[in-house]
Amino acid sequence: MCGRTFQKTPLSEIRALFGTVNPLPNFAPTYNAAPTDTLPVVRLDRDGRRSLDLLRWGLIPWWAKNARIGARCINAMAETVATKPAFRDAFNRRQRCLVPVDGFYEWQKRPAGPKQPYAIVGAGGEPFAMAGLWDRWRPEPGAQPVHTFTIITGPPNELVAPIHNRMPVILPRATWRQWLGEDDATRDELLALLRPYPAELMRAYPVAARVGNVRNNDPDLLAAVDGASPMPPASAHSAL
Repeated sequence: MCGRTFQKTPLSEIRALFGTVNPLPNFAPTYNAAPTDTLPVVRLDRDGRRSLDLLRWGLIPWWAKNARIGARCINAMAETVATKPAFRDAFNRRQRCLVPVDGFYEWQKRPAGPKQPYAIVGAGGEPFAMAGLWDRWRPEPGAQPVHTFTIITGPPNELVAPIHNRMPVILPRATWRQWLGEDDATRDELLALLRPYPAELMRAYPVAARVGNVRNNDPDLLAAVDGASPMPPASAHSAL
């Protein structure tokens, strides 16, 4: 699963990178974003333009009777995203989105002792565009809608596999138009986009256990653990 991310790139730079056109929302950098938090998401507006909006993490389908389902829908599996009831409507209605982040955290099980958290980032420090879905839910007729999103996950690449058996789907720039619905794509073409991101474009390094507490949210969470070794290069994992 993907349950923690961080987003520190100024939204003015995110707007330029993703080509959004609406006024920038007010958003402070977050170094330990967790489900139910509000995060910036890129989606198409009613006129088909890219919009950068703040949505709550944990998708509530439009048909839900209450908001509790959102806690179970922080991630959508790539293998079932087009068929699972909670996600298939958003997938088919072009309510697909991009979730810009600077990276994510994952925890590695160890033979003894607690799990070791890792920060996973772009090899050159560039933001990731995670594949997501969004939906609009009203708690009752006439009420203000609640806008929520989920992050799609799939099998890990060679870098992440030694850490965890799942990873978020990260979309390269060349695929953004298809995923957002700006270019036509069949269901099979869209599902084909949900593949592991190239390992050589990422790096992973161990961080301190304090990232496990959601109340901790500061730049020091991204510091590498003193004396700890980073994950070997992806080429080394390829031989395993």
